Amino acid sequence: MLGRHHNLAPADNFKASPDIEESALLLLSNVSSGREDRHDSDDAPQRRRPTASARRPHDPSVLTEYADHVAISTWNGEKCPELKLFSHGSKVQKFGRSAPEIEGLVAATRLSPLISCSIDTGNRGLISTFVERWHKETSSFHLLVGEVSITLDDLASLLHLPTVGAFHTFEPLHVDEVVLMLVELLEVYGEAARDETAQCHGPYIHLSWLRDIYQSRCQARHWNPAARAYVLHLLGCTLFANKSATHVHVVFLDALRDLSQSGSYA
Repeated sequence: MLGRHHNLAPADNFKASPDIEESALLLLSNVSSGREDRHDSDDAPQRRRPTASARRPHDPSVLTEYADHVAISTWNGEKCPELKLFSHGSKVQKFGRSAPEIEGLVAATRLSPLISCSIDTGNRGLISTFVERWHKETSSFHLLVGEVSITLDDLASLLHLPTVGAFHTFEPLHVDEVVLMLVELLEVYGEAARDETAQCHGPYIHLSWLRDIYQSRCQARHWNPAARAYVLHLLGCTLFANKSATHVHVVFLDALRDLSQSGSYA
């Protein structure tokens, strides 16, 4: 069973789609939603209209970002924006398991289960329905039965990730700090790092660029930066996948600075 049920929302406040009755396990897969085509997407565009048919919330004071929510068009009876889904599963599978020389370093991060948890296909209607029902103000799904949230127990059971450990706070990075971090932790040239962040228009790097860095570090037998590149790519395709479908935020690399300590984070 996904999450915990909280009787906080009146049942007549929303009208749920029939798809909600299906299993919700796919919500914890590495699927991200977006509005634009990207050249590095594994999947051909899969477009569908939102499935929810519901009235607007009675009390919008809690859902302060309701006006920008994907379901607003449905609730207002307007033409719905198209929703496109991306899956990074084939990227992870194509990349394969890490080189034998860094298996111990990757295992020490306790993120190895993410290698085998990726999927390529799923019930896209179900995922779209839950996207429409998710509200980040409450970090929960607003369903006919009330509010349902994803818990740490769900993450531990489905993704086999540690939920007990130290917290790590990611601080905002200036582009100059991003370049220095890439030079230090991935051992790339400053000019190459600056060109890459300029192409991504911010503190991001392409997943394809990261794969090239991994291969070159392995060929040079520089195993620590190779392991960091491998794990960052894995995070960018799973836990921290975003709507670009092509980029990963460099800030997550900071948690991989000391690979022997990365596994202590929850």
